[in-house]
Amino acid sequence: MQSTAQITTAKASGYLQQLAKHFAHKRPVTFDPSDADIRFDGFRAELHAEGEVLSMAIHADDAELLSRGEDVIWRHLERFAFREELVAPDWQRAA
Repeated sequence: MQSTAQITTAKASGYLQQLAKHFAHKRPVTFDPSDADIRFDGFRAELHAEGEVLSMAIHADDAELLSRGEDVIWRHLERFAFREELVAPDWQRAA
């Protein structure tokens, strides 16, 4: 299963890198200024920053893990972006 969403922010690359560095302390992570791959137990998050758009994709084997992945990424992104009001992502799911 997969879930995707986009966030518009002038700090797309900065947030991608901040998320990747944060999770790299406990999770396998590869990243550069425009792409990140973060491996969790049961799901994987792929992030892509281009201009003012941060694209997020969560991959999981079931709906429960997919929801967990969406929640983990959004909660951390929201926490890191406390200086701006981000619009909550509209996650789009596909089997």
